[in-house]
Amino acid sequence: METTQPVHLEFASKEPSPTSLRALDGLNFFLADVRDGMGPFLGTYLRDAHKWDAGRVGIALAASQLGTVLAQTPAGALIDRIRWKRRAVAAAAAVVAIGCAVLYLAPIPAVVVMAQATIGAAGALLPPAIAALTLGVVGRVAMAARTGRNEAFNHLGNVVAAALAGGLAYLFGYSGMFFLVAGMAACAIFAVALIRERDIDHVLARGGDDDGRNCKPIGVAALFQDRRIPIFVASAVLFHLANAAMLPLVGQKSADGLKEGAAVLMSACIIAAQVVMIPVAVLASRYAESWGRRPVFLIGFAVLPVRGLLYCLSVNPYYLVAVQLLDGIGAGIFGVVSILVVADLTRGTGRFNFTQGVLATATGVGAGLSNLIAGFIVKEAGFDAGFIALAIVAALGCLFFALAMPETRNAAEEPVGGSSSEAVLEAAVL
Repeated sequence: METTQPVHLEFASKEPSPTSLRALDGLNFFLADVRDGMGPFLGTYLRDAHKWDAGRVGIALAASQLGTVLAQTPAGALIDRIRWKRRAVAAAAAVVAIGCAVLYLAPIPAVVVMAQATIGAAGALLPPAIAALTLGVVGRVAMAARTGRNEAFNHLGNVVAAALAGGLAYLFGYSGMFFLVAGMAACAIFAVALIRERDIDHVLARGGDDDGRNCKPIGVAALFQDRRIPIFVASAVLFHLANAAMLPLVGQKSADGLKEGAAVLMSACIIAAQVVMIPVAVLASRYAESWGRRPVFLIGFAVLPVRGLLYCLSVNPYYLVAVQLLDGIGAGIFGVVSILVVADLTRGTGRFNFTQGVLATATGVGAGLSNLIAGFIVKEAGFDAGFIALAIVAALGCLFFALAMPETRNAAEEPVGGSSSEAVLEAAVL
C-alpha cells in the first residue's frame, strides 16, 4: 500500500478517455445489485422460505448495517491513502458475491448474521471508492453533472436487476436471485478493470486542491471544526433511521398474504422507485447547482413522512407499488446531493473519502437502527405502528435539517464535460 503523497498528473481528470468514462458508467450499472448484497430481498426470503419472524429478520438486516458501521470510516480513509482503488473495488465486489452464496447455502441464524456483517463491511468500500474514482477522473468542476450521471446508471442497474430478480424468483425460486448477484459482481469487476489508471488524478480523488499543491490531508479535529459536517452527518442518520426499514417492512407485510408473490411485489416496488430515481438523479444534480444543495435535499426529506403514513392505508399490491414511487424522490435526491455536499465541505482538505466514510457510517447507524427498532415495534404492535414510528422520525429529521443546516454550494462554476442528462438517453441504448 502506498502512503506517500501521490504525484499530481496534469492530464488526469482533465481529458479522461472515452473508455474510462464508459467503464465508469458500466461500473455504476453493475454495482447497483452488488453493493447491498441481497438487500430487502433477504427479509422476504427469510420470512417466506425459512419462516423467520420480524424480530429475527430485523437482526439479520441490522447485521449488514453493523458491518458497514464498523468498516465505512476506515474504508474511506483507506481510499484516501491508496492508489490501487480499482483493485479494491474488484475485491469488495467478489466478497459480496461470496457472502450471498453463503446466505443461500447455510441459512442458519449465526451464519446469516456473520455473512451479512461481512457483506456490509465489503460493501462499505464501494461508495467512497466510486466517488473517489469519479472525482479523480472527471475533476471537481464536472463533479455535479457526473454524479447525476453515475446515479442515473446506478438506478438503471437497479431496475434491470430487480426485474431479473423477480423473474428468476418466479421461475426458479429464490436461488435465482443469489446467482444474479454473483453475475453482476463479475461484470462490475470487468468494468472497473477498464478504467485507465492514467486517467485517475489521485490528488483530486482524495479532495486535494485542483492545482495539486495540497496533497497532505488536514487533521481530523480540524476537519470537524466545520460545524456543517456534524450537522449534515446527524441529518443523514435521521434520514436513514426513517427510510431504511420502510421497504423491508413492505416485503414482510406482503409475505404474510402473498406468499410466493411477495418476491415479485418486492421487485415491482424496487423497479418503481428506481425508474423514478433515474430522472430525479439528473434533475437533482442540475438544480443542486442552480438552486443550491439545501433546498433540493429538503424536498427529498419532506417526502419521507408522507410515504410512511401512506403505507398504513392499504395492503393492495398496486397501491404499495404506487406509494413506493415516493422513495424514488427521497433516495434519488439523497444519493446525488449528499456526495456534492461532502465535496463542498472537504475541498482542499485531502479528506473527501474519509468524510464520505464518516457519512456512510452515519447512514449505516441510521439504517441499522431503523431495521432493528422497526422490527421489534412490528413484532409488538403491528406493521402500521412501525410505519407511523418511521414517519414521525422522518418529520423530526426534516425539521432539524431545515433549521440547522446552511447552504454549502460554493461560487458557481459552470459544469463542463459530459452532461448528466445524457445519461438517460444513453441508458436507453444499453
